[in-house]
Amino acid sequence: MRDHFYDLVEAQNSTLLSDEVLLASFRGENSDFFRLNGGKVRQAGSVSQHGVGLQLIRGEKTARTAVELTLDSAADRALVRSAMEKLRKSLEFVPADPHLHYETVPTSTEVVKEDQLPTAESVLAKTVSAVSGLDFVGSYASGSMVYGFANSLGQRNWHQSHSFILDWSLYHVEDRAVKASYSGFEWKDEEFQQRLESARSDLEVMKRDPMTIEPGKYRVYLAPDAVAEFVGTMSWSAFGVRSQKTKQSSLRRLAEGEAQFDPQVTVMENTADGLGPGFQREGFLKPDAVTLIRDGKIGDPLVSARSAKEYGIASNGADPWEGPVSFDMAPGELPKGEVLARLGTGLYVNNLWYMNYSDRDSCRMTGMTRFATFWVEDGKVVAPVKVMRFDESAYRVLGEELEGMTREREMIAASEAYGGRSPQSFRVPGVLVRAFEFTL
Repeated sequence: MRDHFYDLVEAQNSTLLSDEVLLASFRGENSDFFRLNGGKVRQAGSVSQHGVGLQLIRGEKTARTAVELTLDSAADRALVRSAMEKLRKSLEFVPADPHLHYETVPTSTEVVKEDQLPTAESVLAKTVSAVSGLDFVGSYASGSMVYGFANSLGQRNWHQSHSFILDWSLYHVEDRAVKASYSGFEWKDEEFQQRLESARSDLEVMKRDPMTIEPGKYRVYLAPDAVAEFVGTMSWSAFGVRSQKTKQSSLRRLAEGEAQFDPQVTVMENTADGLGPGFQREGFLKPDAVTLIRDGKIGDPLVSARSAKEYGIASNGADPWEGPVSFDMAPGELPKGEVLARLGTGLYVNNLWYMNYSDRDSCRMTGMTRFATFWVEDGKVVAPVKVMRFDESAYRVLGEELEGMTREREMIAASEAYGGRSPQSFRVPGVLVRAFEFTL
């Protein structure tokens, strides 16, 4: 695939006019998947798809398009050639772009990570055997994800990795269920069994009569999946230099020094250990890591190519939306085995969903508990709790009300696959909060 992509770009380079520059990006996957319902296979197959994004530049004018590839050399050359002709014609009508910015100093890289994945057939057999007798509903996807960049200036970048995600729920009845996932670069049977047994144990709790809790502030432990949902929503507009400069960042108060998080909180965009590539579509390279929050205070923003041009600063390879792709939150000192004892009496929240901002400027978010939320008394799980709505600020959850974070962290890959598997991931600890507000 790499040579095929580079050959396509070389073929077009010879057709460029003297004042034209071509930027090309590549994205592809070879994925195996299966879906289970009631612990039985309902669908299985594979997906192989590859595409190239083309950007033609002439002076301050630019136009983009995308082409799905067949991986047949002659057919793809014809497809790309036709797309380039259309781009060239469109440049006659588009206005100049004042924020057009791309890498002009070629720096080539190549990262091909080792494939440590078992076959999908072996994972399927182990999963079906392990969930026998359970109402197991879930999906699995694994395989290679590839990204490339090439331009007419001679730059060549390639990134290939191999990962998997198994996302599932165990159902008792109606909406009383436990949700869990397992993702990473290397499948380990023991870890899968541990996660499945943990979910099975939680399912037994879900069989007890559920409690109704009155609205109010409660001591809460947010498990890593809930933390990922919370910080993922927070990240929609938090860390980009554009949102910070225009005062639309959900962390505006943090960025301007009006507020801060607890000193335990350090957050990075950790590209080196994530699923995504170390470059973006304008050819700018990404550093291994960008510290977004350092010891509770604002760190460095994510700077895209366009923002770099607009604000006269250097790009650090951020994608156009300037959001983290490989979110990495530092661990704390709380051992996972002591969570229930440290929680004492309060709520153990496994998942959150339906999240949105209720007050963006205060980084206040609302959402619902999902599936396995438990009432805990004196360090012991008592009963499941009926669905509740919360409304809380990140400044409280990660600031004044933050009591501790677990030493252990989980890597949680995004399960979305709209148009292709997502490179987004979260590596987060669990979080213990002194007072978390529920409104319904």
